[in-house]
Amino acid sequence: MMRTIRHMVLALCSVFILYGTVHAAESPLAVLQTQIDQILNVLKEPNYKDPIKRVPLRAQIEKYVHEIFDFSEFSARTVGRNWPSFSDAQKERFDKAFANLLLITYLDKIQGYNGEKIEYSGEVLSTKGDRAEIQTIVTLSDGKPVPVAYRMMLKNGKWVVYDVLIENVSLIKNYRSQFQDVLTRGTPEQLIERVEARARELQAQSTVN
Repeated sequence: MMRTIRHMVLALCSVFILYGTVHAAESPLAVLQTQIDQILNVLKEPNYKDPIKRVPLRAQIEKYVHEIFDFSEFSARTVGRNWPSFSDAQKERFDKAFANLLLITYLDKIQGYNGEKIEYSGEVLSTKGDRAEIQTIVTLSDGKPVPVAYRMMLKNGKWVVYDVLIENVSLIKNYRSQFQDVLTRGTPEQLIERVEARARELQAQSTVN
């Protein structure tokens, strides 16, 4: 699970430092660009370097993350065929725990943002125009290029991210494999408790730091 979380962190970080040609206002890339600008503005705030003053700024970033990533869609697709076996209350708890797990990890990591380069390399729309894949290349500080693609869908009139591919490996499929192992031997409740526990652990570490 930790390896996949690290992949998700890379994906999230790259979303917020992506740059490229600005498309039409309703394009998925334009939606991403808006969120990118907001995130970068927060990261550039002098107060972000202060652990105490950073708290409200982190809350702003979390808000922007929720605006572009549909964690409910991500959760349903990740759990896959087992999702209907979750009660409504369990789905809500899992959505919250899974989002917290990814957000806490991400927010801690972006504090080390140092301007890694992201190159916009392509945008492919589905025939119906309700799905899109935006391709980028993340150049890490050591010079290594990493292809990262974002799968987006038009949901309730809004473009949202529902999957990320790191070096052509889907995060949804990675998590689905891990969660399936837990659900094969256990129950939805046990999976939720495991994800919640990990989120609490990371939150405690974040508070200490």
